[in-house]
Amino acid sequence: MVKIIAMIVIVVVVLVAALLAFAATRADTFRVERLTSIKAPPEKIFVQINDFHNWGSWSPYDNLDPAMTKIISGSASGKGAVYEWDGNSNVGKGRMEITEASEPSRVTVNLDFIKPFEGHNIAEFTIVPNGDSTKVTWAMHGPTAFPVKVMGIFLNMDNMIGKEFEAGLANLKTLAEK
Repeated sequence: MVKIIAMIVIVVVVLVAALLAFAATRADTFRVERLTSIKAPPEKIFVQINDFHNWGSWSPYDNLDPAMTKIISGSASGKGAVYEWDGNSNVGKGRMEITEASEPSRVTVNLDFIKPFEGHNIAEFTIVPNGDSTKVTWAMHGPTAFPVKVMGIFLNMDNMIGKEFEAGLANLKTLAEK
């Protein structure tokens, strides 16, 4: 019986070591990106993204926890505007700050997650005229910490975050096309 238990322990240790070794080979950075076409001028879309006061109208994250606390500070909009949140396990806790706002084509946001795990990423919104519509891209990129590499073996970050980006872009499209 002792030999069987010892063999089980050895097999488990080898499997865990192999899993950790595989996780270590995964990419050190990630990028998630979604885009949509909106039949509205770039200026109309830009004001929705460049002002955190407007995010509640289109951001999918507000729907994940309608009771989350939000504090908007710093500049009224654009560079220096800050959005802090604290919510349930679906949204966690964190802080965003607009670091670049080039009207009407680009908004860059430093995105710092505190809970459920620490992460420091960049979110970028690009707004490009395209005939009678506007192409809007929402992207996020950053370093992949080792625990996230391990989680990534079992969870597809692109699918998880990408679905939220798709929902947000759909909400933004509906809002801007009114």
